[in-house]
Amino acid sequence: MSITADVIQKDKDYSVPVAARPDFVLTRGEGVTVFDAAGKAYTDWVAGIAVNALGYGDAELQKAVAAQMDTGLIHVSGLYHTQPMVELAQALCDMSFADKAYFCNSGAEAVEGALKFARKHAYVNERANKTKVVSFSDAFHGRTMGALAVTPKAKYQTPFKPMVPGAVVGEFNNIQSARELIDADTVAVIVEPIQGEGGINVASAEFMQALRTLCDEHDAALIFDEIQCGLGRSGDMWAHSIAGVSPDIMVLAKPLAGGLPIGAILTTDAIASAMSPGDHGSTFSGGAVVMQAAQVVIKRIASEGFLEHVREVGEYLLERLAELNSPHIVDVRGRGLMAGIELDIAPGGIVQAGYEQGLLLVSSGTNVIRFVPPLIVQKAHVDELVDKLTQILEAIDDGD
Repeated sequence: MSITADVIQKDKDYSVPVAARPDFVLTRGEGVTVFDAAGKAYTDWVAGIAVNALGYGDAELQKAVAAQMDTGLIHVSGLYHTQPMVELAQALCDMSFADKAYFCNSGAEAVEGALKFARKHAYVNERANKTKVVSFSDAFHGRTMGALAVTPKAKYQTPFKPMVPGAVVGEFNNIQSARELIDADTVAVIVEPIQGEGGINVASAEFMQALRTLCDEHDAALIFDEIQCGLGRSGDMWAHSIAGVSPDIMVLAKPLAGGLPIGAILTTDAIASAMSPGDHGSTFSGGAVVMQAAQVVIKRIASEGFLEHVREVGEYLLERLAELNSPHIVDVRGRGLMAGIELDIAPGGIVQAGYEQGLLLVSSGTNVIRFVPPLIVQKAHVDELVDKLTQILEAIDDGD
């Protein structure tokens, strides 16, 4: 039996069936390319779902991880001080609005913690009745129970109801809808400056500004979810920066540690001061190996020319995608290296055809192909993508 057949069979035998994986087995990566067990190369437009910002095999990242492993200090838990953890906390605060940072292991955990932080802040300020959390249509904030409650998609929520109480849903990018929902009972408002899973929908500057004003008026915490769109993905360090406002809390995860599991909650002193020892925690919070990896990632993204590269290639990507000629394309949208093609057909066939063409593609929402490649992708990779998508779409059009 081949390696591919053996792995796929064992996956069927032993893994919980929550993912529909294609029939190949990835074995190694280099730059923006991954290779399967048969040696076939795939240009990666998924990046582990917007995670592998520096691509595969980055020498500096690997060196930092290996050096920390060599110390033998891999894990000590959040009970003790380590230099890598405080260095990363300081770096993230220095490059953002935040005064304090808390580390966890995933985006969903970061959202859960952010909701707890907001509620504890209200509680210590004798506003325990403030429990409403406002999120918006097409949002995705995670699959754990609190995060799922503010992820208004029936497919994700229905099998797991009842949801955590207090969540209400407004219309994304609709200021009047937000105004009708955000009131004295609101403890937090959570929004993605660019929606990822929901279909690559970009929040307008005016919408984010209005949310800031409404949260100030009603003493609610504004939470920006930059788990997917943050850390350079948009072409700016933070996707919300175009609005000229700051949140009270920002959650990060996906690209922060270059592929190692991490989440982070960045917040103001006003929110952080409500938290006391024992209020929140995580066994694996702030692991030294992960913290060292994250320092490499954020320093690289902040280095001279990096964000300019993301903007330049991102603009080129959107331009080239707009050149695609198919009656099935409804819209092309995005910012930086976070782009999407909205279709009038289900995207599954295009994703499958991409595998045959040596492309890793992923859908978003119900009918969008999402492009969130490593941030080191080049214009030549964009040209390859568009050439192959042209062939895929022509074949689909001919088959209609």
